[in-house]
Amino acid sequence: MHLVDIAANLTSSQFDADRDAVIARALDAGVGTMVVLGLNVADVRAAVELARRHPEHLVATAGVHPHSAGEFGEADLAALRELCDLPEIVAVGECGLDFNRMWSDEASQRACLEAHVELAVERRMPLYLHEREARAALLEVVAPRRDALVDVVVHCFTGSRDDLVAYLDLDLHIGVTGWICDERRGAHLHDFIDLVPPERLMVETDAPYLLPRSLRPKPRSRRNEPAFLPEVVRVVGEVTGRDPSELAATSTAVARRFFRLDERTG
Repeated sequence: MHLVDIAANLTSSQFDADRDAVIARALDAGVGTMVVLGLNVADVRAAVELARRHPEHLVATAGVHPHSAGEFGEADLAALRELCDLPEIVAVGECGLDFNRMWSDEASQRACLEAHVELAVERRMPLYLHEREARAALLEVVAPRRDALVDVVVHCFTGSRDDLVAYLDLDLHIGVTGWICDERRGAHLHDFIDLVPPERLMVETDAPYLLPRSLRPKPRSRRNEPAFLPEVVRVVGEVTGRDPSELAATSTAVARRFFRLDERTG
């Protein structure tokens, strides 16, 4: 197995004590590639440095999360534009809209997202989206530029059937996390996640967040790790009726194509 975890927040301070061991455990579990995210430009730079220390297994994305959109300005956009030139960067984002926590005001979030969309168009790079309770507003920004964008993923999908259908109708990819393993919050996904065609489905942990609650035995810590990605694959396979081995292979192929990993590694 050579899974691709399309969301691993490995620059998080939660990994400061054992980051290399976390990466080693992921490799032992068959997670051969991890896409490292960041909340802001400083995080992205840290992700790039981490990817340089593990060039065979880590890549990074360049973006400012909607939680940090209130601090986003022209200097940040210029920095992201430079970062997109680096071989370690494989997508623009994580960017988007989050109307759940509202850590940044709506106007700032929208302006930040619009800048990222235009950067993705300019650089012909995949766009990596975050969305919470903001589907209509997100589509107002993304849909008019969809034809100019290459590939787009809504990562950590937790929404409704209507949300999913709207994203699929726009030819977006979908990332599924351990949310689907949570009987309290994610059980609704079991009813319709099979609507995602295999060629548009990717898997992720969003570590250190969203520890799969279905893991047995239960880990002592609540911290999630990329090593737990096979559990996400198992549960997605269970609820969709797809063979987990086949699902692992197809999701990996989709991720490698989406992030152009084979072009990068040769």
